Amino acid sequence: MCGIVGYIGPRDATPILLNGLKRLEYRGYDSAGLAVFENGRIAVRRDAGKLVRLTELIGQSPVSGAPGIGHTRWATHGAPSAVNSHPHTSNNGRVVVVHNGIVENYLRLKEELSSDGATFQSDTDTETIAHLVERHMATGSGLAQAARKTFQEIEGNHGVVMMS
Repeated sequence: MCGIVGYIGPRDATPILLNGLKRLEYRGYDSAGLAVFENGRIAVRRDAGKLVRLTELIGQSPVSGAPGIGHTRWATHGAPSAVNSHPHTSNNGRVVVVHNGIVENYLRLKEELSSDGATFQSDTDTETIAHLVERHMATGSGLAQAARKTFQEIEGNHGVVMMS
């Protein structure tokens, strides 16, 4: 079962997110990842396997900042791999999403978004959410309004956390 953690505050989000993800390990998962704002940009670290692999990756390629979001994934779309791990970003890298649930109409949305120029990096349904939010923001919507428009387009039940 997937798990989502988030942190908004003045401290470095990375250790807080890792601690939160550790508390979710009992639920079972096949990959883990996190995203934080670092120096005005979204920085993502993610990997397949257990949380220790993500911790090692962060040790090799440190990331710090705030706010941040984290995720443990149990695959529903796409094999367990680093590229299919959450968080997922939009093409311009300005939207990052973690998601629990299934976007039931993701194949149709992926086709539509691809024909509009979106490039998909993963086999997941979640990535469609990031691209839809980016598309709505490109027309002048703020993050909250773009998210509302996106939620009107996707089908299924969802727990979603995003940053931009």
